[in-house]
Amino acid sequence: MIRLHHCVSARSFRPLWLLEELGLPYELVMHAFPPRVHDEAFLEINPLGTVPALFDGEVAMTESAAICQYLASRLPEAGLEVAPGEPAYGDYLNFLHFGEATLTFPQTLVLRYGQFEPPERRQPQVVEDYARWCLSRLRALEPRLEHEPFLCAGRFTAADVSVGYALLLASHVGLSERFKPAVSAYWERLQRRPAFRRALAVEREAALAQGVSPEPAMAAGRSF
Repeated sequence: MIRLHHCVSARSFRPLWLLEELGLPYELVMHAFPPRVHDEAFLEINPLGTVPALFDGEVAMTESAAICQYLASRLPEAGLEVAPGEPAYGDYLNFLHFGEATLTFPQTLVLRYGQFEPPERRQPQVVEDYARWCLSRLRALEPRLEHEPFLCAGRFTAADVSVGYALLLASHVGLSERFKPAVSAYWERLQRRPAFRRALAVEREAALAQGVSPEPAMAAGRSF
């Protein structure tokens, strides 16, 4: 069975959400954020000390967008991947990695220098600069989403999970109120998906059952 190591609202939400979309059985192992601080034994599971860490038999993966690509390919009949022979294959790969490399990375700096660093090391100008950086890239999706319900291939795919997590993170750090109309409507559509709602419920239930706070670290404003 697939085993996914996860922190509340961390990048590991991507594979959690996709597992719910696919209906694949899995075991969810919860950790307090960041696991490398709260559980040194986690470094034996993933030397990077980060989540996600996914194990599927002999397969071990730690990059959330790559895990989404892997999981979608395990069940092609679900239609959550775009096959190499489809015209939208390039768009699929581009948006799958756009969600992490272009949209999530700048938000990690917003979090670090706005919340996670001790007060004396926080940098309000860095926070605002990278918030604007993220939002300017996000606006590139606006023309596409004005005419399409999802990012590519005329259907919901793992690329929407990847970008959708970046929008979830943006909502936690206070950027969602600055979304343009088409992106905002797209985010509302994603939140209405049953699998998205199940993933949130499973996350909370597992956190409580395993003695982990169900609140996102960024919402709590913790310093590390």
